[in-house]
Amino acid sequence: MSILVTGGAGFIGSHTCLELLNSNHQIIVLDNFSNSNMESLNRVKNLTSKEFKVYDVNLLDRESVDHVFRENHIEAVVHFAGLKAVGESVEKPNYYYQNNITGTLVLTEMMDKYNVRNLVFSSSATVYGVPEDVPIAEDFPLSATNPYGRTKLMIEEILKDLYVSSNDWSIAFLRYFNPIGAHESGLIGEDPKGIPNNLMPYITQVATGKLPELNVFGNDYSTPDGTGVRDYIHVVDLAKGHIKALEKVLSESGVEAYNLGTGQGYSVLELVAAFEKASGQKIPYKIAPRRPGDIAECYADPSKAERELGWKAEKSLEEMCLDSWRWQEGNPEGYLIKEVEIK
Repeated sequence: MSILVTGGAGFIGSHTCLELLNSNHQIIVLDNFSNSNMESLNRVKNLTSKEFKVYDVNLLDRESVDHVFRENHIEAVVHFAGLKAVGESVEKPNYYYQNNITGTLVLTEMMDKYNVRNLVFSSSATVYGVPEDVPIAEDFPLSATNPYGRTKLMIEEILKDLYVSSNDWSIAFLRYFNPIGAHESGLIGEDPKGIPNNLMPYITQVATGKLPELNVFGNDYSTPDGTGVRDYIHVVDLAKGHIKALEKVLSESGVEAYNLGTGQGYSVLELVAAFEKASGQKIPYKIAPRRPGDIAECYADPSKAERELGWKAEKSLEEMCLDSWRWQEGNPEGYLIKEVEIK
């Protein structure tokens, strides 16, 4: 019995593959490598000394997805695959709805066809839209401020309907806050294509000199230093949350949402200061105008995940910064090396 990991070559996916293998699960990876690199999976293999199948398949290709299910005995699915850039989603909404929602519909159609009813879905804190209060709990009102967030919210609704249609489905939505960090080995980490959309890879690329300075969007929020406050979580803690969620969906049916965050908010300038201290690198920055849709504070109430999954984030902000820097310093061009074919 194997766990199918869609989007398993990505930042969170590759770290989760590693934790699944370390937990003695067998895995199969499905990825179309549109925003990831095969090298991440080569390194997961090297770190774990374990082999696994990799399929270069797009979820929109129904016939190829059917082939993956037909060829393997799949017990559960961890579903990461999807487009994830907020700005791009505003520019190309059709592209995001087609890819993220239709891809998930093809996946669940094949799961249903082959009687695979256990699913851990990679959702996002963006489903809370602009929260009225913090910390954010799972029962807060749901909304979204951009097409990317709406795809996550719509997929959650689709999966709830699946459970209503057949109560033998077991589904967990994992609503991430702000994943940063990298594996402590420095061999796998975040490798954005082009200019990073997320704060930490932007900081690390400034630290290496690849980018000249950091833009801090807004310093007039009602926060201690005026910059936006977010809940940063180490990607390894996040990956371990998927293992706990998988254990739950394999043991009982139902559909539940869980926040994966630390419950602690840090401002942009606090993160910059922590990174400078951990890395010894100076990060030049300039204050830029606020971005539309940005909010002052966003951090999780993660108590439900601790109570029901037995999961709690353990790594400190210092560890997040140190591991991010170790990855970037050792891989200044990310995974941009000659790839080894995986069969």
